[in-house]
Amino acid sequence: MSKNREPMIMTAAVMYGLGGLHDAWKVRAGEASDYMSPDYYANLARTAEAGKLHALFLAEQITNADSGTDRPSGTLDTATVLSYMAAVTDRIGLVGTASTTYNEPFEIARRFGTLDHLSRGRAGWNSVTTAHAGTALQFGDTELPDAEARYSRADEFMDIVIKLWDSWEEGALVGDKVNGIFADPAKVHDINHAGAHFSVKGPLPFARTPQGRPVIFQAGSSERGRDQAARVADVVFTAQHTTEGAREFRADIRRRAEAYGRSPNSIKVLPGMSVILGATEQEAWDRKKILHETVPMSKHLSGLSRWTGLPVDALELDKPLRVDLLSSDEDFKGGVGWRRSIVNLALKDNLTVRELIEKAPTAHFQVVGTAAQVADAMEERLDAGAADGFTLMVPILPEGLDAVVEMLVPELQERGLFHHEYEHDTLRGSLGLQLPDLVTV
Repeated sequence: MSKNREPMIMTAAVMYGLGGLHDAWKVRAGEASDYMSPDYYANLARTAEAGKLHALFLAEQITNADSGTDRPSGTLDTATVLSYMAAVTDRIGLVGTASTTYNEPFEIARRFGTLDHLSRGRAGWNSVTTAHAGTALQFGDTELPDAEARYSRADEFMDIVIKLWDSWEEGALVGDKVNGIFADPAKVHDINHAGAHFSVKGPLPFARTPQGRPVIFQAGSSERGRDQAARVADVVFTAQHTTEGAREFRADIRRRAEAYGRSPNSIKVLPGMSVILGATEQEAWDRKKILHETVPMSKHLSGLSRWTGLPVDALELDKPLRVDLLSSDEDFKGGVGWRRSIVNLALKDNLTVRELIEKAPTAHFQVVGTAAQVADAMEERLDAGAADGFTLMVPILPEGLDAVVEMLVPELQERGLFHHEYEHDTLRGSLGLQLPDLVTV
C-alpha cells in the first residue's frame, strides 16, 4: 500500500438525476426522461459496484423552484430509488440525502432503517439542513429559516433519529413461537423525547438494523455544521477547492470529534471532487469545453450569485469577485462552507469572475485530465492529510461514471490507493467504521 496508507474511500454522487451539471441532459447519451427510468438507476448501481466504489450517493433535491422547464432540478424520492438499487446489487453502499428541515425524525429513522434492513446493512443517511431558499415554497413556508434555526432543529432531530434506531437492543427480537414471545420487552424501549422542536414517543416498529444503525453522513461546513458533524456524523461530505482548506477542515473535524470523546479515526472526511476524464488530456479538456458551453453564461452567473450571495449585477466577468460586498456568515442563508470554498479559491488564485466560473463551475474542486492526472490530484490531497477519500461529483451520467470505472479505478488500484475487492458486507465495515455504541433511552 502506498506510503503504508489505508486504501482511500471513494463514493460517487448522483446529482439532479442525470449528472452534477444541471444542463448535462442536453449533451449526454440517452433520453431526457432517463432520470425516471428504473433501468437507468439499475445500470448506475451495477456499474458503480463493478468498479468497487464504496457507495453511491443520491443527493436528493426536493425542489424545482428555480429551474423553470429548461432542465431537471429536483429528483425522484431518494429512499425509493435506493431500495430499487439495493435489489440489483450486493455490496455497494447506498447513501441518500434527507432534510432535517422538511422531514420528521420518526419518518427518517423508519425510512433509512427500512433501507438498511432491505439492503442487508448497506444504508447511509446524508443529513442536511437544506440551504436552498426555493425549497421553503414547496412546504408552505414563505422563506427558508435562518441557519441558527435550521441547526437548532437539526441537532435535536439527529439525536431523536439515533435514539429511535437504538430503541431495540441487539437480540430484542426473540420470535419464540412456543411461548408466544415475539420480542423481549426489556430490550425494546420508548424514547419519550420531549424537546424544543419535537415530541416523539418511539420505539421504531422493527428491530435493530444490520449495521446497528445506518451510517450517518453530514454535509455542514459552517461552525455549527462542523460541530454537529464532529458530535454525531460517521462521514463528512464537504466542498473544498484548495488543498489548504481541505487540510484545515479535516484537522478541525478530527479535533472537534476528539473533544466529544470520539476517536479522530471514527469519522471520515470525503471532500467532493468534480472529475472530467479523457483518454488524453486534450480529450478531457474537449469534454470540459462541451459541458461548460452547454450552460448559458446567465446561468453560470445566477449559480455563482446563489453560492456567494452576491447580486448578479455585481458579478462583472472580467473583474475580481466583489468580496467586499459579501454578507456575514450569520446573515447568509445559503451554504456557508460552500461559499467559503469558492471565495477562498477566488482570492488565492486572484481570479476574475470569468476565470472563477471556468475553474469552479460548482462548489466542488474540479479536476480535468487523464486518469493519471486525476489520481495525482487525489494522491496530493491524501498525502497532505486533507481527505480520507473523495465523493466524486460526476458532471454527466452515465458516461462520467463509466469513465471513472473504466479509467480512474484501474489507475488508483495500480498505485495501491484503492481496494480491488469488497472485504465487508456492510457499508459501515467497508468504510472502516466500528459498530456504534448503544445510546441508552
